[in-house]
Amino acid sequence: MQVFIDVLEKILVYVVEICTVGLEFAGIVVLVSSAFVCFFRWLKRDRENIRLDLAQGIALSLEFKMGGEVLRTVVVREWSELGILGAIILLRAALTFLIHWEIKNEKNELRNRPE
Repeated sequence: MQVFIDVLEKILVYVVEICTVGLEFAGIVVLVSSAFVCFFRWLKRDRENIRLDLAQGIALSLEFKMGGEVLRTVVVREWSELGILGAIILLRAALTFLIHWEIKNEKNELRNRPE
């Protein structure tokens, strides 16, 4: 029975690692693609809502990366690792909160801007 549990634990660790890398990669893809799109829009002088679009891309990227960190807590073995992961999650959550606040302010500014 213990051998079966050990095998299941190893499978769980591999699945979590693969999913974590997938989420981290998705976050990177979202961040880089939104940055490129916004940069090329900036070059073409299509600057309307560019800050808002970039902020939304960054926020979505952080959500993916935070999901990867939360998933990583499943396989943590030591309290020191959990503390480090907790600090990373708190920092990313704070960044996400600030970016969402900036998005809200930018939307309000766009609504109140005279046409």
